[in-house]
Amino acid sequence: MFSENYDCCTKIFLLSLFIAPILAEWNTQDYIRREHSLTKPYQGSGMALPYWDFLGSTIVTSNYVRITPDLQSKSGAIWNTHPCQTRNWDLQIQFKVHGKGKDLFGDGFVIWYVKDRMQPGPVFGSKDYFSGLAIVLDTYSNHNGAHNHQHPYISAMINNGSLHYDHDRDGTHTQLAGCEAKFRNYNHDTYISIIYKDDTLIVSTDLEGKNAWKECFKVENVLLPTGYYFGASATTGDLSDNHDIVAIKMYELDLLESQNKDEDRSKIIPSAVTFEAPRERIEDTKPAMSGVKTFLWMMFVAIILIVVVVCGIMWYQKRQENARKRLY
Repeated sequence: MFSENYDCCTKIFLLSLFIAPILAEWNTQDYIRREHSLTKPYQGSGMALPYWDFLGSTIVTSNYVRITPDLQSKSGAIWNTHPCQTRNWDLQIQFKVHGKGKDLFGDGFVIWYVKDRMQPGPVFGSKDYFSGLAIVLDTYSNHNGAHNHQHPYISAMINNGSLHYDHDRDGTHTQLAGCEAKFRNYNHDTYISIIYKDDTLIVSTDLEGKNAWKECFKVENVLLPTGYYFGASATTGDLSDNHDIVAIKMYELDLLESQNKDEDRSKIIPSAVTFEAPRERIEDTKPAMSGVKTFLWMMFVAIILIVVVVCGIMWYQKRQENARKRLY
């Protein structure tokens, strides 16, 4: 009797070991949407990428899609060809930002969910005054404006097409939320997850190779329409970095019971309740000159004064001499 019970328990235990991973994967990853994802091998026919277009300096290799190389004044982008009709989604991106710079590097890249695709522009290689969502991974601080965070920095911006991204202020005047995130020059894989579910935006990272998400920020009451496009763009200026996309996986998340599956969300105007209107731009106070600069400036002014005085004396003497000649 004991032997029969033992055999039965053993079978149940082994069966649970087989089923558990299946259930865990099913509960964790919902439904992957291939038309919004990018995984290796990248090449389709020739240099084409299935479901994706690219422009600018973007190149495709066997291990990554490099949006910009570690060279000055480069700009590139990659854009999904299919609009997203899913209301709740999780976009997971494996990326790598690296370069030769130790203290100075830049500029960063943006993950987009926007109305207009394949539009080059000044916002990290893509269009300003966009309509939709931008997740900015900024590596270079302009050291301007009243922000108290370090770089690299991850932030979110919602735009209805009327707002300008202010590079001189690192976008802090139009951001929803943000967090510091050291994501440069790692030897291990780095990931970012962007979840939009039940009108809530959650951005998390896995930057330490622990296979666990760490929440960066969470913003509720965010409205985004369906029918927009996913993309990523990057740019370099005087400073540079390699900006690489290794993989993109988009998961369709189940609707909640409170959500109306028949609701038309294609006409929604992007907005967020906690969004702060752009503040008045105030120029930074110019730093005081150092002692050496002050001395050089004063010496320059003194030389100019001496030259003016000498020229004045010479002109006066010449005038006096001409006056004496006329008398004779």
